[in-house]
Amino acid sequence: MIIYDISRSIPDTKPFEGDPETKLETISSIDDGDIYNLSAFSMSAHTATHIDAPFHYDEEGKKIDEIRLAAFYGKCTVVETDHILTGEDMERILPRCRKRLLIKGNGMGYIESSAAQIIADSKLVLIGTDAESIAAPFDEHRPHRTLALADKIVLENLDLEDIHEGSDYTLCAFPIRLDGLEAAPCRAILFEQEKGF
Repeated sequence: MIIYDISRSIPDTKPFEGDPETKLETISSIDDGDIYNLSAFSMSAHTATHIDAPFHYDEEGKKIDEIRLAAFYGKCTVVETDHILTGEDMERILPRCRKRLLIKGNGMGYIESSAAQIIADSKLVLIGTDAESIAAPFDEHRPHRTLALADKIVLENLDLEDIHEGSDYTLCAFPIRLDGLEAAPCRAILFEQEKGF
């Protein structure tokens, strides 16, 4: 079994434009004569690798603690792309996909509104991307809203640099339990069965 960490480092990841900066603070330090090390931090719930719950774009949608944990674990498909995925692309991709789909687009794995609608009408449980957002900057609202209203889970800001296209992966991306919130950071992992075993 090969294990890939596909999460981005929170301190090293620039927050989404308009979100608060991540702040790290040393409260006590052994190097300074304290008896233990203690840190504090503050950040946006959408910094680095994170899960968007439907509540992010749907006032009636599920919050992060209301999503069944099974959604964050299971077989998944990775698809590589060099363009924004359209509804036509999704109609071609989804029939060969597991219930979780990750888009590798060199940091620009976006979907159009038409693709979001196809996903909304499909059996896909989770859609992930290596981009800061599943939606392109020129149309941030509509894809998110469409997915939220369909109760689809969004996993954003993945590090898929070392991951190849295929369906031989198992995803584990459990969010931190932050009751009542629209999002939460997560540690996203891919498992791949070694060939010949």
